[in-house]
Amino acid sequence: MFKPARHGEVGGVSLQRSQQQKPLRSHDRLNLCAEMSHKIVNLRVRDVRFPTSLEQHGSDAMHTDPDYSAAYVVLDTDSGLKGFGLTFTLGKGTEIVLCAVKALAGLVIGKSLQEIVSNFRGFYRLLTSDGQMRWLGPEKGVIHLATAAVLNAVWDLWARAEGKPLWKLLVDMDPKQIVSCIDFRYITDVLTEEEALDILVKAQEGKKQREDQMLKEGYPAYTTSCAWLGYSDQQLKQLCSDALKSGWTRFKVKVGADLEDDIRRCRLIRKMIGPSSTLMIDANQRWDVAEAISWVSRLAEVKPLWIEEPTSPDDILGHAAISKALAPLGIGVATGEQCHNRVMFKQFLQASALQFVQIDSCRLGSVNENLAVLLMAYKFQVPVCPHAGGVGLCELVQHLILFDYICVSADLRNRMCEYVDHLHEHFTSPVVIQDAHYMPPKDPGYSCEMLEESVNRHEYPEGDIWKQEIQK
Repeated sequence: MFKPARHGEVGGVSLQRSQQQKPLRSHDRLNLCAEMSHKIVNLRVRDVRFPTSLEQHGSDAMHTDPDYSAAYVVLDTDSGLKGFGLTFTLGKGTEIVLCAVKALAGLVIGKSLQEIVSNFRGFYRLLTSDGQMRWLGPEKGVIHLATAAVLNAVWDLWARAEGKPLWKLLVDMDPKQIVSCIDFRYITDVLTEEEALDILVKAQEGKKQREDQMLKEGYPAYTTSCAWLGYSDQQLKQLCSDALKSGWTRFKVKVGADLEDDIRRCRLIRKMIGPSSTLMIDANQRWDVAEAISWVSRLAEVKPLWIEEPTSPDDILGHAAISKALAPLGIGVATGEQCHNRVMFKQFLQASALQFVQIDSCRLGSVNENLAVLLMAYKFQVPVCPHAGGVGLCELVQHLILFDYICVSADLRNRMCEYVDHLHEHFTSPVVIQDAHYMPPKDPGYSCEMLEESVNRHEYPEGDIWKQEIQK
């Protein structure tokens, strides 16, 4: 059944309470950190897996049996404050990400929060440009997933130290401080530090009104939970019906395994949701370029807003060719969940190879690199519609898209954030969805702390859940 996220206040600390504190200026933040340095004394990482493949949750044309999983990082400090971070995986191979996280640990342990945030760009480069480990990427693949997990935990630690949810930490920052967190290497031919600062300064106008709007209305979302590829028609109908009753008007359908079946399923869902609802389709990299154009042209009758990941996520010119061919049909191309880094996003934008930018909170190098992509997308006037199909991704990326609207784009046209209704109950501060909108998180941090009981039960292979599965 379709399960909306919990309503109402989440956790024990309200945003109103955190806002009662006097706003901190940039140098005040650093002074606060200096008074309580929060020196990182340990880094722990655990392999947490959920057997979602048993019921085909998350199934698509390329990933037929995913077990939503995470390399889950906890930073311990000498003050007792902890930072929590993760990167998303599909089960097998998570242990490889754990090895990469452990390889980065030596660059993190011993550093204080004050030391990191006073030169965050430098710290980002420290993790991504180690003279030997850089060879494993650079800034892509398993080593970059590990970097995201570590940096996500650092940002969570910083937000907790400030007593604010991460989106609010970012919104309250001075534009110069935001820019100082970004590594502009390799993208200055498209976005300079000066241009980024100018974008952020201009967006200061109306910022308070947009923040108030988000607190009241939330950020528009779309659901992927109704139409995983492995679901039966009966399940599709029930989930769509439940979603419509809950106020959802934007739906994404997985396609790419069988053309005739795709046509049938898309017709079924379009009939159920009606002509005024928004429909998107997602092939998860299944096709060659010509095949993608032909296949999506056949699906044009259901009027999809976009085709997502139509071909290899690395094929920028292929995406450009598909975008050009589908433009007369009114169908855009969306991609980004497996886009390695800011450099690839730069080239996608330069080549007009996408019409919807899909940032991911764990594929890129955490908040730092996502900030660069948000600013480049604004410069090219391409809407950002984040990827959030996975454990913890909704919790994380909601912070980034709130910042994008309040402090960068100031625009909601053709913009929405993905939502899936699985596994939120395992987090201490789960997402809150009201009327198909993400409501801004209220608890301090980056919202990715898991319940210890859930981690213990789902840790692979020693957790009770996996012991039971192995014994079957």
